[in-house]
Amino acid sequence: MMKNSYQFPADFEWGAATAAYQIEGAYNEDGRGMSTWDTFSRLPGRTLNGDTGNVACDHYHRTEQDIALMKQLGLKHYRFSIAWPRILPNGEGEVNQAGIDFYSKLVDDLLAAGIEPLITLFHWDLPQALQDKYGGWKSRKVAELFAEYADIVTKALGDRVKRWSTINEIMCFTNMAHKTEQHAPGGKETDQVANQTVHHAMIGHGLAVQAIRNNVPDAIVGIVECLFAPWPLHNTESHLDAARKAFKDRNAQILFPLLTGEYDEVAYQREFGDLPEYSAEDMKIISEPLDYIGYNFYNHPPVRPSDKPWGFDIVDMPEAYPRTDMGWPITPDAMYWLLKFSQEFFGDLPIYITENGMAAADKVERDGTVQDMDRIEFLRTHLRACQRAISEGVPLKGYYVWSLFDNFEWAFGYDKRFGIIRVEYDTQQRIIKESGHYYSAVMAENAVL
Repeated sequence: MMKNSYQFPADFEWGAATAAYQIEGAYNEDGRGMSTWDTFSRLPGRTLNGDTGNVACDHYHRTEQDIALMKQLGLKHYRFSIAWPRILPNGEGEVNQAGIDFYSKLVDDLLAAGIEPLITLFHWDLPQALQDKYGGWKSRKVAELFAEYADIVTKALGDRVKRWSTINEIMCFTNMAHKTEQHAPGGKETDQVANQTVHHAMIGHGLAVQAIRNNVPDAIVGIVECLFAPWPLHNTESHLDAARKAFKDRNAQILFPLLTGEYDEVAYQREFGDLPEYSAEDMKIISEPLDYIGYNFYNHPPVRPSDKPWGFDIVDMPEAYPRTDMGWPITPDAMYWLLKFSQEFFGDLPIYITENGMAAADKVERDGTVQDMDRIEFLRTHLRACQRAISEGVPLKGYYVWSLFDNFEWAFGYDKRFGIIRVEYDTQQRIIKESGHYYSAVMAENAVL
C-alpha cells in the first residue's frame, strides 16, 4: 500500500458535533422550559415551512441507538450542547433534576462506549423566561445567570467531563438576532444595543470560565466562534497583508477582545457601529485565559489589497463558483489561512475545528444508501487544508465534523441536510451516508483518504 502523505499526528482528536435544540426534540417533556427558539420558530415566516425543533431527531428518546451509531463509526469524541431550559426551566431558581439526570446518563453512556464528551453550555437556546423577564442578553443580569447555570452543570457533570466550551458562536444570537433578525429571539435594535448584547455574552463567557475552573480544576476550557476568515486572492505579500488586516478588523468585535482583552475601537466602529459601554474590569473577565479556541468553519471570501484606509477589499465570488446546498462557496484555502492567522495573532493557543461540513441535496438510492460524493470531496479538501497547516507547525489538535445527523437547521428548518447520518424525519430512521463511512475510515487511518 502506498504511504499516505496526509497523515495526522498520533494524538489528533477526531469527533462529530451536534446541538441540543437541533436534535433533541421533547421540547415540553420532563420539566423542560421553553426556549427563545421554541418561541421564534412558531412565529409566521421565521423558519422555512414553519418548521420547529419540537421533535427534531428525537434524540432525547433515542440516545442509546444514536450512541450505538457513533460507536459503529468509530467515533472517540462527541461535541454536544446542554439545553439551559432543560436544566433551569425559568433560567434561574429551581433546578429540574430530570434534565440533570438526562445529561448525566448521556455522559455515562458515552464514556461506556469509549467516547469522550465535549460539552457546550450554550448553543442559542436561551430560556424564554429570561428573555421575557430581563430582555435576554441585552441585560448584564443574564451573563451572571449564565455563570450560575454553568456552576450547576459543572458540579453535576464535572467529575466525569473534562472538556468544556462555554458558548457557541456569539454573533448568531446577538447580531443575527438584533441586527438582521434571522435568529432568535429577533427584535431589531440599534447597533449600540446589539453590540452591548455581544459584550454581555462575552462577559457571560468569562464568568462561566471562572465557574468551570472552580468546579473542575483540571478542565480543558474554551469557546467556539464562527469568525471572519479571509484568504489572500494571490499568495503574494501584498495580498497576505490585506488578508491579515481583514482578519484583524473583521474580528474586532468578538475574537480579538476574547483573546487579547482589548477592543480596537477604530476598527470596531468602522465595522460594527457604536461601541458598547465597558470597563477595564469587563475586559479582564472577557479575556479569562483559555486552554483552546474552537473555530466553526464553513466558507469565507478572498480579499485583495485596496487603496482604502483599511487596506483591503472583499472579493465577490463568481456565480458559477462551486457551492454547497446552502449556496455557500466551497473555500478550503480559507480554512488553511484561518489556522495560519490564528497562530500568527494568538501564538500557540491550541485550536480545534469544532464544526466543518456542508449541506448537500442528498437522496436515498434504490439500494437504501446515500451516495453523497460531494460531501466526501468537501471533507477531503478541508482535511487536506488542516493537515497542511499542522505540517507547518499550526497547533491544530482536533476536528469535529458538522454534523453527526441531519437536523433542524435553524431558519432553514429541515430543508438543509448537513449530517453524515441521514435522518428520515417521518420515521426517525437513521442511515449512515457514504460520507459517514468515509469519515469512519479517515478516523481509523488517522489520515486524509
